[in-house]
Amino acid sequence: MFTRLKKAAWRLRGHYDGQLGGERFRLDPYHSRFWRKASSGDWEPETFAVLDAHLGADRDYVDIGAWIGPTVLYGARRARHVWCFEPDPAAFRHLAWNIELNGLDNVSAFAAAVSGGFGVARMASFGGEAGDSMTSLLNAGGKGGSDALTVGWDDFASTVDLSRVSLVKMDIEGGEFAVLPTLVPWLMAERPALYLSTHAPFLDRAARRAQMSALAQALAFYGRCTDEGGAAVTAADFTADAALTRFRSFLFSD
Repeated sequence: MFTRLKKAAWRLRGHYDGQLGGERFRLDPYHSRFWRKASSGDWEPETFAVLDAHLGADRDYVDIGAWIGPTVLYGARRARHVWCFEPDPAAFRHLAWNIELNGLDNVSAFAAAVSGGFGVARMASFGGEAGDSMTSLLNAGGKGGSDALTVGWDDFASTVDLSRVSLVKMDIEGGEFAVLPTLVPWLMAERPALYLSTHAPFLDRAARRAQMSALAQALAFYGRCTDEGGAAVTAADFTADAALTRFRSFLFSD
């Protein structure tokens, strides 16, 4: 009962007072359970450490798969400018709200999915609820799906100045296997750090090893790769059981 009253009070006030990476933010009250977890420091502290290490006041940040914005909000306090993409309409509404709540004028947010080119694609959540952070282009036939605008990376990169990007974060619920190769020529030329979340469990078991191996090969031009804990990673680690059965994240840098 007390929890319900608190939620009602936050919604009446219009925001939840929370913290991300130790910094205070105004946050949408409809995700108060998640914001409490993030405020306690229990949500992906390694991700905030990556943002701290690779962003600066004279550098830009690209966030592909922004969800409701925890990494966007924190990144905007660290970077000169943030470019972010979130195609799930329910998540994007809250992303835009959180950007507005914090008065961030250095964020460009797009309700679109980075894909092979301009078009429309069907997507739905693996969790069964729109906006729950598990919406994926791999789940086109899922319950409660929606159409998403898609944009090609080459088209986007030729339209805006990305010369100061020092970090790209990609967390797109299995879409990375098709989308990442479209970024490789640009990544190879510009060499920003890449923080990549992989979702092999969303693939058919027979395809996982080949798909993870292809990711490792495509990104082999980077001089260094580490896992979530900062341990060095080799190409063989991408096809180990831990990478095939769990959702792993890898940081590529020079």
